[in-house]
Amino acid sequence: MNMQYRLDKPVHGAIGVEKYQCTIEWRNGRIIADEPPTNGGKDTGPNPTDLLLSSLASCTLITLRMYIDHKKWNIPEIAVNANLYQETKDEKLITFIDRDIIFTGTVEQIQKDRLIEVAKRCPISKILENKVQIQTTIDKENGKGNQVPQ
Repeated sequence: MNMQYRLDKPVHGAIGVEKYQCTIEWRNGRIIADEPPTNGGKDTGPNPTDLLLSSLASCTLITLRMYIDHKKWNIPEIAVNANLYQETKDEKLITFIDRDIIFTGTVEQIQKDRLIEVAKRCPISKILENKVQIQTTIDKENGKGNQVPQ
């Protein structure tokens, strides 16, 4: 199997003893992730669920903006609300993600229908809608296990 990672450098997360504040770094920046006080954190940043939904919202917005710009449609602003809930059916946890897309100005129904289809094809939607396997290792070459093979 020829593996090709999407990122040249992996997203890096670290946590110290401060409950439950994590530092997440990517190629050009850093954010803090945390849990709300109800879970023992200080709410100094988004929690993991917020980050997951943020990925979907931002990917949707970027994909739609690219498509709208390509079509030269006059849609000056787009917003996305994302939330999720979970149910257990037949002892299996099922996650439902709601993504609401909001446009300012007048958008014709035929455009809305097309933009829904485009939103469903954003890269994060495709990841979430398909089978995902998480490969976990411990201290593989001091955390360099998912670098692009040279």
